[in-house]
Amino acid sequence: MRPFQKYFCAIAISLWAVSPGNAQLLVAPTLHIKTEAGGGRVALTLDACGGRTDTRILSALVENKIPATIFVTGIWLKHNAAAVEIMRAHPEMFELENHGGRHVPAVDTPQKIYGIRSAGSPEAVLAEVESGAAALAVTGEPAPKWFRGATAEYSPSAIAMIRKLGFKIAGFSINGDGGSLLGAKETARRIAAAKDGDVIIAHINQPTHAAGEGVVQGLLALKAKGLTFVRLDDADGVGDEGTTD
Repeated sequence: MRPFQKYFCAIAISLWAVSPGNAQLLVAPTLHIKTEAGGGRVALTLDACGGRTDTRILSALVENKIPATIFVTGIWLKHNAAAVEIMRAHPEMFELENHGGRHVPAVDTPQKIYGIRSAGSPEAVLAEVESGAAALAVTGEPAPKWFRGATAEYSPSAIAMIRKLGFKIAGFSINGDGGSLLGAKETARRIAAAKDGDVIIAHINQPTHAAGEGVVQGLLALKAKGLTFVRLDDADGVGDEGTTD
């Protein structure tokens, strides 16, 4: 494998890579959507950290009319105008939310999480969040309501700062693709196991990874079971660690 930085977004979410010391200092919030009687609902969230668009996933979403919430960075937006236009052409399906300006972990003390250097100060956390929102505004998208930081881990004080800015923080309940490092079979198995109320995280920015194939397979399996997909905007999300209340 090439150095960590080549796959910085993928490594950011793989749960087995974190050091025990950092894990004691940070929190990794969960998020569920409220269940509904008479049918199962799941929320698909896809991170677009950097790099290019996985058209396998994007095409499958459009063809199968599967709604999704896409967390985009300013970096990704600069290089994926065609994908953004496809998403904007289907506003009923795609909700674009804030993944930060430069994909910097929202941690206000200097450290590394999954090999990525944290923001390191309160000012830098605020800059990451606000620059991500500004990048979305340039595209003409509605102001984002949700934020998910790089690595999906936070210092508690950073959570408080982000909430004061008016953003809810998007955790998840199912890590679908292990930061896009899992194989297709395991990714499909994880996603297909989702149940009513789950929030799935996967990645749409690693087109060369086998995990993308598994994302599509898992989503089609859920659709075949009769589960309904919703965007975060269309459901009541309930997170822990003070991320939504």
